[in-house]
Amino acid sequence: MKHQGVGPYLLVGLILLCGCGGRDGTSPPPQFADIAGNWQFTLTSASAGSNPSTLAGSIHQSSGSISGAVHIGGSSCFDALSTVDLTGTLTGSNIQLTSTSVSGQVATITGTTSDSGFTGTFNILGGCADGEHGSITGNKVPFVSGTVNGTFTPASGQGFDVVAQVAEGSASSAGTFGLTGTVTFASGCLSSGTIESGSFPGGSFLLGTSMVLEIGTNNGNLTFEGTVDQFTGEISGNYKISGGSCDHSGTAVLIVSDPWGY
Repeated sequence: MKHQGVGPYLLVGLILLCGCGGRDGTSPPPQFADIAGNWQFTLTSASAGSNPSTLAGSIHQSSGSISGAVHIGGSSCFDALSTVDLTGTLTGSNIQLTSTSVSGQVATITGTTSDSGFTGTFNILGGCADGEHGSITGNKVPFVSGTVNGTFTPASGQGFDVVAQVAEGSASSAGTFGLTGTVTFASGCLSSGTIESGSFPGGSFLLGTSMVLEIGTNNGNLTFEGTVDQFTGEISGNYKISGGSCDHSGTAVLIVSDPWGY
């Protein structure tokens, strides 16, 4: 009987071995999901009758290490103005986060991230919210930068258009993203304005889906408070003009030209 040589099998084995690593024979570096940015989460408690609360702020990422600075709203145990710091790990698309102690309360978040957002669970130990647990979902908020078009509609009277050039800054230690820029108004009593940066909770900033704009105009000050649609980049809210000759208030809708243009 004729025996087959070992050459073909040895060649296949070498190909398989080489295919498992890099060119130098080492394993390829691990891949991590890109989660850095401005986030908005909803926490739904397992306790009957509890209203959902929110968690919003910045997430930082360095390979498999993540950290964050967030604010918890809608909770009787957390002050929404207080910054809650988070640290944790990212393994593939799996996330685990732990908060610093806030009045004796420590929160842990575990879940996974995907193109459709984040889903997972949360648990709080200690303090006022001890034993609180449930589900958490979240999404990254669009980047607000470049040209923003909108319409301001007074409570009574005719609406007017605005065009703004907006720049979103990097995250602050409070987890908010500062906003600066210039505004042009198509209004009889307003012509131009400057978006004034500041320090949370004052000035112009983004926190999750919440946007605040403080605009110094040629005829008074304009304050806008709105909510960013996480999927379309549309921003809707209310405004007030004071300190000039055309003081009034109303609603406004703004559109970011390129909401995901990083």
